[in-house]
Amino acid sequence: MTRYQAIEITNMIMIENQDTGEILVEDRQNPKWPGVTFPGGHVEANETVVESAIREVREETGLAITQPQLVGIKEWPLADGARYVVFLFKATNYSGEITASKEGNIFWTTRDQLNNYVLPKTFKEMLPVFDNPDISALALKNRNEQGQWETIWQ
Repeated sequence: MTRYQAIEITNMIMIENQDTGEILVEDRQNPKWPGVTFPGGHVEANETVVESAIREVREETGLAITQPQLVGIKEWPLADGARYVVFLFKATNYSGEITASKEGNIFWTTRDQLNNYVLPKTFKEMLPVFDNPDISALALKNRNEQGQWETIWQ
């Protein structure tokens, strides 16, 4: 058994306005994973995971975040045997003006209003990692015949 595995590393950041309780979302235009989600993206070469989170927020929202807090991870196996890992952050310190990007429209909403939007697959299952300090990971395993993942919160 090998100790090394190919891994695709990404991030996702929930930006929360502590005064209103609203969260910043993005209506993604990506046909592979469309819907309302949080900003995020891939970690680039020679970039730390935190640096990538700060960069992705700036690129996709126009906001500058500081001190994003790592709240957990989401992971699943890829068909080629590699693993996909998403580092999940929450940010409450931010400045700047919201501007949309080519990724999609950016707007504030509430957690309750998320149910009114089209959400990407497994997005709703990931929310407890952001909000429940007793949950630090969402693992997707063992697809069933309908292609749905078994979800494991840890």
